[in-house]
Amino acid sequence: MICNTHEKARKAVTDCMELSVFGDSGSTIVIEEFLQGQEVSIHALTDSKTIVPLESAMDHKAAFDNDKGPNTGGMGSISPAPAANPRTMKQTESQVLLQAIHGLLREGRQYQGVLYAGLMVTPLGPRLLEFNARFGDPETQPLMLRMKSDIVPFLAATARGDLAGLDAGPSWDPRPAACVVAVADDYPGAYNKGQHISGLDQVPESDELMVFHAGTQRRPDGQFYTNGGRVFGVTALGSTVQTAVKRCYEVLGTLSFQGMRYRKDIGRR
Repeated sequence: MICNTHEKARKAVTDCMELSVFGDSGSTIVIEEFLQGQEVSIHALTDSKTIVPLESAMDHKAAFDNDKGPNTGGMGSISPAPAANPRTMKQTESQVLLQAIHGLLREGRQYQGVLYAGLMVTPLGPRLLEFNARFGDPETQPLMLRMKSDIVPFLAATARGDLAGLDAGPSWDPRPAACVVAVADDYPGAYNKGQHISGLDQVPESDELMVFHAGTQRRPDGQFYTNGGRVFGVTALGSTVQTAVKRCYEVLGTLSFQGMRYRKDIGRR
């Protein structure tokens, strides 16, 4: 919960610990420094000896346009992230990713897998918000459309502990990609499930356009129904961010379920 005033911070504490709006998840809270800047997501593969950073992405966390409303798991993303210039990427690798792996090794922990750093790029440089030991949603969707290499050899080398044995890192489509997430109307609060999804069979087949399913369920009748708050993410490549986003919105215009909602300003910044 991003609180830019003391009053909002007090309300957030009350909501969590007195009103229990998040159930048991709100029984413990963490108060952190308020950081101003642009969010950047950096994924990397590591076998505990070698790190292979992937391209950058930028998530859109707020539920509504213009970054209003409560934080969500992600309403959309673009890749590359505007704030992830070469200097920021180098700083992230040396000051964040490598330090994390070294710290784990000093504790006797050999970590092999995906290390996903959520960053805020501030005037003082990148600041770490969180780590995840998995691929991020919805940042991974545009990354997969941009990744020209087969990801399987990189995953296998990560598991074998032989990333250094690969001839080169992954190759990338220089064009940007965008993902727009369709969510249930009251998400991230309580929401209804079981709404019929129409239009998926009309989405054109293309290597540059894909609908990634998240909170969906295919029933015996062969039809898809909603089964979560974030239902699916329409993802597309484009010559520019604006072109990629426009393709996503064109497809979203052909899809529907009762209460479907999505942000109209993904990638606008």
